[in-house]
Amino acid sequence: MIEYKDQRIGIFIDVQNLYHSAKNIYDSRVNYKELIGEIAKDKKLVRAFAYVVQSEKVLPGTEKGLETVTGKTEASFFDALEKTGLTLRIKDIQVFQGGVKKADWDVGMAIDAVRMSQDLDIIVLMTGDGDFLPLLDYLQLGKGKEVWVAAFSKSSNNQLKEVADRFIAIEEIPQALTKIRRKRGAKKPKSAHKPKKESSEK
Repeated sequence: MIEYKDQRIGIFIDVQNLYHSAKNIYDSRVNYKELIGEIAKDKKLVRAFAYVVQSEKVLPGTEKGLETVTGKTEASFFDALEKTGLTLRIKDIQVFQGGVKKADWDVGMAIDAVRMSQDLDIIVLMTGDGDFLPLLDYLQLGKGKEVWVAAFSKSSNNQLKEVADRFIAIEEIPQALTKIRRKRGAKKPKSAHKPKKESSEK
């Protein structure tokens, strides 16, 4: 497709999906400021949403909260995302009887993308999750939009990569990944298991 500098672009980030891939496969964290800047560098960025899950309630002014791989609490991690210019969409993790936990933004992210599609020329889905295939198909065929997918090659659904108008491999953007600084004596993960939701067999 022909691209123009004044094209309006909207970015929708599945933070949980990218977080686990960056950590488990590349022992790194995503630098969203650099990543978004690279993707939208010659476009008109209308909005960039980050979809996150809150593991426990965090009170303002306290240090309480789940510590992330970056060494930050959830509260400070979310704050850092907002300072990057991202609009946060936060959902509390659900705990069901028996201890089963569930938290995903699939439906919410899809609704936001469809709702905003009328004001966008290019829609960027930052996820490797094959559950978003119906959304991609609807945006392309139902709305006539150009849809890009930005994710990690090794953990992205193969069909998602094939049908996207453009697939952006995050690992090929050097400045988009920052190696995790671990405390002295801390061990790296023994294996790089792919997140369950990122299987290419979806």
